[in-house]
Amino acid sequence: MPPWLETGGLEPLQRLVEAGGTVLVVIAMVAMVLFSLALERVWYFRLTYRRARRALIARWAARQDHLSWSALTLREVWARELIGRLRRPLPWLKLLVALCPLLGLLGTVTGMIAVFDSLAMTDTSQARAMADGVARATLPTLTGMAVAVVGLLFTSRLEQIIRREDQRLHDRLARAVEESDA
Repeated sequence: MPPWLETGGLEPLQRLVEAGGTVLVVIAMVAMVLFSLALERVWYFRLTYRRARRALIARWAARQDHLSWSALTLREVWARELIGRLRRPLPWLKLLVALCPLLGLLGTVTGMIAVFDSLAMTDTSQARAMADGVARATLPTLTGMAVAVVGLLFTSRLEQIIRREDQRLHDRLARAVEESDA
């Protein structure tokens, strides 16, 4: 067993889960999937996509015919296929970003139900207990919104990169033909 587990290294995490409930654990799992997909896209863009883009440009420049309708259609198909691979996980990222605030709201609703249920059971209207319960119930909403904002920032940046790369790819394909003709 690692020493940080023996000394109570997970105690803050355990207190956070107790404070936020099981919905907070679900939000954490969704966040892990979201950020794993984001990290995978960064790696894909830096390693695989650039290599595939260079290969596509070289394949296009090596062709004899660049001006016919079929050649231009083939160039467009190749470019769309490459950009499509870059765009592939975007719907999943958007789904996970949209899911986070909804899960946070679910955590708040279930937390508030638990607060009102405990107040009904004790037959005392203690303001301190109610304030504690409300604070505990809003923690999943805060977490869901924070994860969604960070995910939304990444998703919008990825969309911007895809638009830019689409334009760059077309420009580089055109430039490759000009350089091979010169």
